[in-house]
Amino acid sequence: MSKVDFAVGIGGENGQGIATPGNILAKTFSRRGLNLIAYNAYQSIIKGGHSFLTIRTSDAPVRSHGDKLTALITLNQDSMDRHLKLMGLGSAVFFDSDNIKPGQAANGVQLCPLPIKTIAPKTKYANTIALGALIQMLGVEFEALEQSLSLQFKKKGDAVIGDNVTNARLGFDHAAANFKPFASKLPKLDKPQVVITGNEAAGFGGAVAGVKFYCAYPMSPSTGVLMWMASHARKLGIMVRQVEDEIGVINMAIGAAHAGCRSMCATSGGGFALMTEALGMSAMMEIPVVCINVQRGGPATGIPTKTEQGDLWQILGAGQGDYPRVIVAPTSILDIYNSVPEIFNLVDKLQCPGLILTDLLISEGTASIDPDAFNLSPKIDRGEVIFPNGNGDGVKPTSGYNDNAYLRYKITENGISPRAVPGTPGHIHIVATDDHDEDGTLISDEFTNPHKRQAMHEKRMRKMNGAEKLVAAPKLAGPETAAVTLVGWGSTEGVIREAIEKLAAEEGIVANHLQVRWIVPFHGEEIKKILSKSKKIIIVENNYSGQFARYLRSETSIEAHGHIRKYDGEPFMPHHIVEGVKNQLAGKEQLTVPVHEIMV
Repeated sequence: MSKVDFAVGIGGENGQGIATPGNILAKTFSRRGLNLIAYNAYQSIIKGGHSFLTIRTSDAPVRSHGDKLTALITLNQDSMDRHLKLMGLGSAVFFDSDNIKPGQAANGVQLCPLPIKTIAPKTKYANTIALGALIQMLGVEFEALEQSLSLQFKKKGDAVIGDNVTNARLGFDHAAANFKPFASKLPKLDKPQVVITGNEAAGFGGAVAGVKFYCAYPMSPSTGVLMWMASHARKLGIMVRQVEDEIGVINMAIGAAHAGCRSMCATSGGGFALMTEALGMSAMMEIPVVCINVQRGGPATGIPTKTEQGDLWQILGAGQGDYPRVIVAPTSILDIYNSVPEIFNLVDKLQCPGLILTDLLISEGTASIDPDAFNLSPKIDRGEVIFPNGNGDGVKPTSGYNDNAYLRYKITENGISPRAVPGTPGHIHIVATDDHDEDGTLISDEFTNPHKRQAMHEKRMRKMNGAEKLVAAPKLAGPETAAVTLVGWGSTEGVIREAIEKLAAEEGIVANHLQVRWIVPFHGEEIKKILSKSKKIIIVENNYSGQFARYLRSETSIEAHGHIRKYDGEPFMPHHIVEGVKNQLAGKEQLTVPVHEIMV
């Protein structure tokens, strides 16, 4: 049982320094060995617009950014007006009392005015002063905050570090003299945690998977992968390129993969739309490449800095015609890290494109993770491939020769042909976007030979016949018998699990949970077997049309009894799911559509 569950919200406008105090708190909490999740609801404009960061920490697992705030730091009047009504018994609100008026707080809410002009007449560090006050009330020693400030500002030099430490101390001392501490103090555990974003985890996962080429065009919310790769490229021996557009990105990534190295790129839905023809090309030429699509609200430019799960059918139909591909939707930040080497092994084995479907919530979100949870030496399986110098992790093919001629696209029983990296002596072949014969000769040169076309098309698609056995099937979490089964995919796992805990503890409702991670291959029979025993199936997803519900129905014929959908740009909070389940079990509705009236 947790000793503490503490959530702080920091509100202001873009440009006021919302993310920085969040980073400092994350460092402070994680160095104490605490678990945390942080989510920043910010606007796409550089200056102005309401921005609100939530960071939640506990000695127990943290599955979402939660429902309630323990502390609120408001950097402008707008944030005070929006969020003061969120605050409940035992919480505290910090604000610059020279510029912000608090209004009427609920009973049990401690207002903590910080007269910045009096505390520090010459300073502009209102957020740092507030951090100092908050840390003092949490019962954390000042030295812990000082260390976090030093880490945060070390690139800016000793003067900046000194200014922030001085102002944080002023806030710390002011709180000690004027405010009542929180009822629970933050514990200090033995083992510090790693703080990492999902985009950083994707880059990190690529590095341990053996990626040697990465390229991208900056597009929110995927840009963090490019930033991580660029900052570590020289040390890790990875070539990184920022390309002029996403058409260039995917073609460059495929070219690098064709040359024999593991190659990866990332974008969001709009950029992914430009990549689809080339992804079909990689399948036609049987070149393994990995592309990450970090979903944001659409269509078109949509809401660039907000989250959604609206690209499922886009990624399922990426490119014209039928072709083999694999698609994984990671369920957490750690799972993003694990998914990258896993999907690279799969695409190398199947010689096809691999797609990782994440979203802003977990890709730009931050979490603390036990450092031992990172497998720094994952298994590397390059599949059936020959390298020019005879080196590498691949296995030399045992077949693929006909009268001493190399057949790159040899028709095989499992659909996987012998692959040779260009430049390998004795392994010349044609590579093109048109369909072809076994040695690569274009079928269209024979006025489109129908028999060869059919045989080659079937060969490519046979790769997927055994793909289900190569990845783990989803498993039911919770009791076998339950009043309701909640089904989700991708990033909703954490909030669904917390909602299930709340349903049991607060409402006496027993629920279980099926989270689908692998979209393709899809374990239809296993899922059908699990859900056939469910009394009531409710699907939870962040989109308008119920894209996963439609996919599930198309693959299994299972029709859900109810739906909880959210498409306002903000992620689910546990109470959204709890209320939806209660209402649907009571027969009040079949579709629940919650909205963030307060958080946005």
